[in-house]
Amino acid sequence: MHTFMIAANDAGQRADKFLLKACPKLPKSLLYKTFRKKDVKLNGRRIPAETFLKTGDVLQVYLPDDVLDAAPKKAAPKHLPMPEIEYEDEQIVILRKPVNLPVHADGQGSADTLAGRFLQYLTESGAYDADAEQSFTPALCNRLDRNTEGFVIGAKTAEALRTVNEMIRENRVIKQYLCITAGIPPKEHDTVRAYHRRLESRPAELSEVPREGFREIVTEYEVLQKHDCLALLLVTLHTGRTHQIRVQTAALHCPVLGDNRYGNRSVNARCGEGHQLLAACLLRFDVPDEGHLLSHLHGKSFSYTPAFCRKYGFFL
Repeated sequence: MHTFMIAANDAGQRADKFLLKACPKLPKSLLYKTFRKKDVKLNGRRIPAETFLKTGDVLQVYLPDDVLDAAPKKAAPKHLPMPEIEYEDEQIVILRKPVNLPVHADGQGSADTLAGRFLQYLTESGAYDADAEQSFTPALCNRLDRNTEGFVIGAKTAEALRTVNEMIRENRVIKQYLCITAGIPPKEHDTVRAYHRRLESRPAELSEVPREGFREIVTEYEVLQKHDCLALLLVTLHTGRTHQIRVQTAALHCPVLGDNRYGNRSVNARCGEGHQLLAACLLRFDVPDEGHLLSHLHGKSFSYTPAFCRKYGFFL
């Protein structure tokens, strides 16, 4: 028998999910057989797999010790550059990701990632101790393309990770982008609906009508300034699909400047731009002023002006 004391970062999840994280050698088939045999107890009572855990619970599992070995501790990387921090509190960190830094490990094999910098920062600051955790590792809540700069939200606690992920699903994390386009959009302001599909290792596709395998996307844009066949757009995403802004602006015949996948390579080369001029640089949380884990962020917003705006004569 093995006993787990449920700490704050273990609470709020199902008993089966906790055990699979805490004991990576435990086969799923054996775990669920154990639940069917009623050999899992919570606070002395037998429970089903879907029982949610609370802080202070005592979870007992009757299984051989060799399959209940603890998960290997996820050590923080060392000697990575420190991330640029826009904001931090006890629950979250808002980081500014630079261009050419992947959020997570990608096919290019970079040892330096924003996730690694985040974990190293929390470890060195004392906010995260791998040896003290049974099932939780701090994680990033949203992603950006390697060559898109901007805000990424990091969760320091399990409750914050669940809360922010739920808010993102409910479109209550409002993310806005600035980009420069090679060409002028057809309208000064519009909300465009289309249908999107992204197959692995292939560019995203758009359709103006529903098609099998395509999901609806909603992209709102406003032309803030324009000159010399370039436009500065403020873009609000009402859905979040891979490369949504890049593929939608290309479909409007005004691709993001510097985007060699969906854009105009000759214009990009003439301007000397090797990556898309796109920044996730405005962020706010739709939270009530009390009674919410992130109520302290009510009415607050975070923003910066990317350097590419000034480079092309757009001043905000």
